[in-house]
Amino acid sequence: MLRIAVAQFNATVGDLTGNVERILQCAAAAKARGAHVLLTPELSLCGYPPEDLLLRPDFYRACERALDDLSARVEGIVVVVGHPEASDGCCYNSATVIEDGRAVGIYRKNSLPNAQVFDEKRYFDAGTEPCVVSIRGVRCGIAICEDIWVEGPAESARTAGAELLFVLNASPCHLEKSRERVQVVGERIDTIGIPVIYCNLVGGQDELVFDGDSFALDAQKSLCMRLPQFEEALGVVDFDGAHLRSEDLCPELPLEAEAYRALVLGVRDYIGKTGFKGAIIGLSGGIDSALTLCVAVDALGADKVLAVMMPSPYTAQMSLDDSREMIRQLGCAYHEVPIEAAMQTYAAMLDPLFAGLPVDTTEENIQARIRGNILMALSNKTGKLVLTTGNKSEMAVGYCTLYGDMAGGFAVIKDVYKTLVYRLARYRNSLCSGEPVIPENIIVRPPSAELRPDQKDQDSLPEYDVLDAIVRAYMEEDRSPREIIAAGLPENDVRRVVRLLRIAEYKRRQAPVGIRITPRGFGKDWRYPITNRYSDEF
Repeated sequence: MLRIAVAQFNATVGDLTGNVERILQCAAAAKARGAHVLLTPELSLCGYPPEDLLLRPDFYRACERALDDLSARVEGIVVVVGHPEASDGCCYNSATVIEDGRAVGIYRKNSLPNAQVFDEKRYFDAGTEPCVVSIRGVRCGIAICEDIWVEGPAESARTAGAELLFVLNASPCHLEKSRERVQVVGERIDTIGIPVIYCNLVGGQDELVFDGDSFALDAQKSLCMRLPQFEEALGVVDFDGAHLRSEDLCPELPLEAEAYRALVLGVRDYIGKTGFKGAIIGLSGGIDSALTLCVAVDALGADKVLAVMMPSPYTAQMSLDDSREMIRQLGCAYHEVPIEAAMQTYAAMLDPLFAGLPVDTTEENIQARIRGNILMALSNKTGKLVLTTGNKSEMAVGYCTLYGDMAGGFAVIKDVYKTLVYRLARYRNSLCSGEPVIPENIIVRPPSAELRPDQKDQDSLPEYDVLDAIVRAYMEEDRSPREIIAAGLPENDVRRVVRLLRIAEYKRRQAPVGIRITPRGFGKDWRYPITNRYSDEF
């Protein structure tokens, strides 16, 4: 019988010493549970994705030293570790099998993904050979992430004699990706006929969040093990030559829980790994800032979060009351900084320049930029990072102000559609044992930027369910306006939204990085030209 430990842990990009120590801690825990082999995630030695660190020869040398250090300290267990490798003028995404202080096998990733957020052909050469090693008499094949999504590498391992396939992964999450992974691995098992153990990274890295969710499927495609999503865990699977057995079988999270926990982990790791002292959120009394505040407090603790309400003459009393109620519930620090005096000063300064011109969005944007200045000043003084509160629907159509509400260091809900924001607010309230933390008023009132009297979002935008459907079809599914209209969405709204989406590209390019939770976010996997005269198909 072979006992395999699966370590989904939170590696930090570039922290070679820290990652080595975490792997050794996992190895010690695995040995304590009687494991013979420890499986770690893709590029676990250096963290994923290292991006252009992989263009530096010194980075490969440092990784080689870290691998040597790890190998010398591994005792009494076989460890499969992912790492970058430079060899004979080529660079590989590799996995080394360490036993008794030496490498007994090395696998070089065959299939290099170059779509969505992946850019591995920029950095790596493709391996061509399978790797099968014998551990306690069991022939174990190795594959790395994309290798299991395409035909070829897994089949080569099986042809080379593998009885069991280990897959090292750094697979970032998007909503409901868990089912997709299990389906893909099941399809691969249809062709190779052997069990697969899938070890995935967990943690936040800039805009990406890795959800863990490691699992094992036996040769009949039965789910034998699943580790929890969005947390570190060590699972154990036994293989007797025919069957897999494990007591680690966690349930799949519902969509709202998956989205919320991804946001929490993304904020916690971005703040923690970059070294900021906490977070600052500008409250408005609206649902976006309310949800962002909840995520920040759940990620960091109330003691590390500062909320700032900056009322103007257009701010409703309800917005103030609801914000104060949230602070009472959450217990974080809170300031109110009225901006009317600053608005008057700006008006006096600009009056000679604006003489004879009508009031328009210029004055509205000045309010947003006053608030942005206040938040950034507090950030400079406190060492806390400003979290912006704009959602995906707003980012898509440019319903946001450069250097105003877009000012900040991390965009928490940048990839969350407005319709999902409401669902997540309800979900967060469902976790409360007493009063809801987000007041009902915030959820049910019509959304407004409160930059002019009686302003409503729908004065400028379609209803959010229509807007979100159009953005999803155009931006995530690459459907043409003609196809979107043919699917039943209003032609006037489609024309309007597509036009706004296109002309807002220059804004999005200047927006802070934000957490990705959909199959395509406005980040690494959206690379449209700002200067662009292509005419869409209507």
